[in-house]
Amino acid sequence: MSPIAFDNEKYLKEQTEAILDRVERSQGKLYLEFGGKLTYDLHAARVLPGYDPNVKMRLLQGLKDQIEVVFCVYSGDLERGRIRGDFGITYDLATLKAIDDLRDWDIPTSAVVLTRFHNEAAAERLMRQLESKEIATYTQPELPDYPNDVDLIVSEDGYGRNPYVETNAPLVVVTGTGPGSGKMSTCLSQLYHDHRRGIASGFAKFETFPIWHLPVDHPINIAYEAATADLGDIVMIDPFHLNAYGETAINYNRDVDNFPILKSIIDRIAGDSEGTLVYQSPTDMGVNRAGFGIIDDQAVREAATQEVIRRYFRHYWEYRRGLCSRQILERTETLMQRLGVGPTDRSVVEPARAAAAEAEKRGLGKDGFYCGAALQLADGTILTGKNSSLFHSASAAIINGIKHLAGIPDNIHLLPESVIQSLTALKTNYLGSTSPSLNVQEVLIALGISAAGNPAANAGVEMLPRLHGSQMHLTHEPGLGDENGLRKLGICLTTDAEPTSQGYFLR
Repeated sequence: MSPIAFDNEKYLKEQTEAILDRVERSQGKLYLEFGGKLTYDLHAARVLPGYDPNVKMRLLQGLKDQIEVVFCVYSGDLERGRIRGDFGITYDLATLKAIDDLRDWDIPTSAVVLTRFHNEAAAERLMRQLESKEIATYTQPELPDYPNDVDLIVSEDGYGRNPYVETNAPLVVVTGTGPGSGKMSTCLSQLYHDHRRGIASGFAKFETFPIWHLPVDHPINIAYEAATADLGDIVMIDPFHLNAYGETAINYNRDVDNFPILKSIIDRIAGDSEGTLVYQSPTDMGVNRAGFGIIDDQAVREAATQEVIRRYFRHYWEYRRGLCSRQILERTETLMQRLGVGPTDRSVVEPARAAAAEAEKRGLGKDGFYCGAALQLADGTILTGKNSSLFHSASAAIINGIKHLAGIPDNIHLLPESVIQSLTALKTNYLGSTSPSLNVQEVLIALGISAAGNPAANAGVEMLPRLHGSQMHLTHEPGLGDENGLRKLGICLTTDAEPTSQGYFLR
């Protein structure tokens, strides 16, 4: 079991105080750009053992009498069908899910802003869905040469063209479905309209990573670089903060590069308005206190190092599918080198590859493809699985894992042969599948059915929650049934992404 390295209650106290202090200093309304994932922040949970993936929702719930939430979505992401990797859903569905999640926490969404809008069909479709649910929607046109042309941006032809999002709360949380959603632009646009209306307001940023008081080469900040390899983020010393205060603080290149322009925009908007928040560095703008919740630095270092390796495998898989460039993969390889680790430093990698070699030795593969899987449980135990005519290797590893947890001997079968034969016959004879063996989702369904009359299967089903947070590595590219099943179980998956057939379409 991984040690608890993060104190959620201490973090909540520190973070709440920091936000309320910034609200008070704004002397009116504060627009808080809320970066990262609002709900289910699984990256933070992986690199900060003990971190509650929904601690941000707890933070907002504690402030709910003082906040409104505005959601931003980049229209181009909707049109391209961009996928949120942790849930495997498109950004339009991710937006609707986030709004549902907020509502479940009794935090209503005041409005959704579709940024850089060019009449995209997907964006208009989402607008209709939101309006049918009585959620206010706004569109913002793309500003030419943003953010460099300050004269245009801070004018009637710049922010002045954007609609004003009506809000009443003193704290407006501006969040988004993903990076580049237009959160900051929306905040600054609101500042522009407020100051034209004589309303005092300010701006601040909330981002969990990088952690500003940890060194550049701390594994948690390197893990941030790995998570944003597609954006090319580089963690660096904030030169503006060092110059202004003589103190070392950590930020990332985009914030540092954009700070002079951003400060110029804010200064131009606010002028000499009394009470305007004055910032001397990009770090000044932030209110993040995540670093103060760390209670075991060594455990965080180890977890963050593992996250960098996991990101390498993720980008390799995406590269094989044509979803990212070779350059992104090479960035994560460089980050592993900085930490002095390689792919096989992930403990489940070599056992999975050994299982595939054993499958080949025993001739268990299909059409010459031999697959192995390794599952590491919370107590460190590693179970393996191999592909066969009955099960995918991931399915076999899951079965072995829950049998181990339930104390069920190897010679006792969780699934009756009749159930397996019925399912494989259904797949091949009626559903047109060329692979009769059962994937993870199919095994879970079969276990659920068998549990009613089979005590062993029922005991196995009861162990499924204990798989949450386990680690798995596959030698092959998982099909959708494996990927979705493992995601629902909360298992952290990596893969060598080897093909399982000569075809181009993986079923």
